[in-house]
Amino acid sequence: MTGTMTINQAGHLEIGGCDTVTLARQYGTPLYVMDEEAVRRRAEQYSQSLRGLEDSEIIYAGKALLTVGIAALVKQMGLSLDVVSGGELYAAAQAQFPMEKIYFHGSNKSAHELKMAVDYGVGRIVVDSLYELELLSDILVQSNRECDILLRLTPGVEAHTHSHIQTGQSDSKFGFGIATGQAKAGVEAASKLPNVHLRGIHCHIGSQIFEVSPFKAAVESMMDFLAETNNAGYGLRELDIGGGLGIRHTPEDDTLDIEEYGQFLVKTVRQAAQARGLPIPKLMIEPGRSLVGEAGTTLYAVGTIKELPGIRTYVSVDGGMGDNPRVSLYGAEYTGLAASKMNASETKVYTVAGKCCESGDKLLFDVELPVLVPGDILAVPATGAYNYSMASNYNMLPRPAMVSVYQGKSELLVEREQYHDLVRLHRIPERWQ
Repeated sequence: MTGTMTINQAGHLEIGGCDTVTLARQYGTPLYVMDEEAVRRRAEQYSQSLRGLEDSEIIYAGKALLTVGIAALVKQMGLSLDVVSGGELYAAAQAQFPMEKIYFHGSNKSAHELKMAVDYGVGRIVVDSLYELELLSDILVQSNRECDILLRLTPGVEAHTHSHIQTGQSDSKFGFGIATGQAKAGVEAASKLPNVHLRGIHCHIGSQIFEVSPFKAAVESMMDFLAETNNAGYGLRELDIGGGLGIRHTPEDDTLDIEEYGQFLVKTVRQAAQARGLPIPKLMIEPGRSLVGEAGTTLYAVGTIKELPGIRTYVSVDGGMGDNPRVSLYGAEYTGLAASKMNASETKVYTVAGKCCESGDKLLFDVELPVLVPGDILAVPATGAYNYSMASNYNMLPRPAMVSVYQGKSELLVEREQYHDLVRLHRIPERWQ
């Protein structure tokens, strides 16, 4: 168990001082539960990990989980925010997030999104292509504004993670390739275009990474490029190394300690700068999953239980791939807890299935749990990142509610969708009426 999870006197799973069975009754299921204290602890660990640098910045990667309430929490914790779409930027604005602390990412930003970012006055736009660079410059000239930018580079590093979440290799849809010469061309173009001010470079090599060697390789590649560009007189002073630190989904996952990871980056950047005769750049990191992933737990109610003699026993819950598509997308593995009977001694092996009309809608495979009956509450930890963000209305299932728990108090972050929300934007052509 992680964060503030405990077992209370009723034998129920408790998070943030709140009985999860009571939460399920109060708010319904499926239900996303966010452990606020766990998020705050991790944010503080990141802050401590970079204390060896004079200039650094922690930028929360909002794509992992962003609601207006989460943006408000990020602001309160003093972090900056990374957004990747006009929608995420709009959500941040609703939380009155300080625009100068927003980094606007994305691999195919539209003219509308770029204009929105310019009008809002975001702190940095992370440019992904020459086309976007020129488009941004045109928008700035037309708006009579200026903007600080970073260039996203692909350093040619293949992190050891799922191929769908590798992003730093040379064959990538993201960024300017260093090995291909695109990165150098991007720097040269940015220096000549009006109203854009290139401040530094960015990379992100992937997600759910459990070892330091890919991060070291990325830093070395990026520092080589900084040395090359600075020798050419460009004077770039900012290095954004992205995020990607893995979290523990199962007991077998061997994760890196946040403080050790941060201190490793600080040491690596210092040594790389010294070896190349460079001033130490401002170091930015973009934790997302590692801030909120383990702080999130999804609660489900058990429904149908089917025993197939000699094969397996299926237990169905009232959620599934609609609220957690990562299992079917990436083969992600999770653990389960019987939140309503944590002290039960009799166990059985189950495969936990969702309620979507898909054979692949499964959440847990052959896991040992207390003997379950319909109405029991099942908890799946480590679902704080990329679950709500990637949730869908497949089979026209309403998306779950989300609550924050802290010191025995629960508060809504997102209301549960209702059926009328599903059809609010639907229309019937006149000729069909």
